[in-house]
Amino acid sequence: MTTALFSVAGAVALIASLFVVTSQRIVHAALWLVVALGAIAGCFGVLHAEFVALVQILVYVGAIVVLVLFALMLTKAPTNPLPSLTTGRSPFAAVVAAVLALILGTGVVLAFGNEKIKPVADGSAQAVGTQVFKTWVLPFEVLSVLLLAALIGAIALSVRKKED
Repeated sequence: MTTALFSVAGAVALIASLFVVTSQRIVHAALWLVVALGAIAGCFGVLHAEFVALVQILVYVGAIVVLVLFALMLTKAPTNPLPSLTTGRSPFAAVVAAVLALILGTGVVLAFGNEKIKPVADGSAQAVGTQVFKTWVLPFEVLSVLLLAALIGAIALSVRKKED
């Protein structure tokens, strides 16, 4: 049952991520990103890593996507479809993506073979908290400063003076 639920959540994440990449409107891409990240949180939930699933929803779905949408609204970026930016490179990008998926898929199959998916034991809040605040505290803080800089940059771009 765990394998089936994990596979369904993975398939939803894969399909949503394809829509993220192929959407011609950036707002639609951001909303499909919410679906993809939610499906990944579902994968964590199936594996009994509830804390990681909750952090996935709160941080990535709740904060990152909102930050992206907030930056789009502040910078007044064009939200209309811009097919001239992507149509010329789409076949090459599809070939690169297919080759990368083949390489990654082969690596996963060679690494894990026919092993069954088992729930993780180290997904508890205590284990993850220990890792985040002892081992990964510096990257965690660097990421928060990077997000703050992106937000300040978006605000600075939105309040620039109009030139006549």
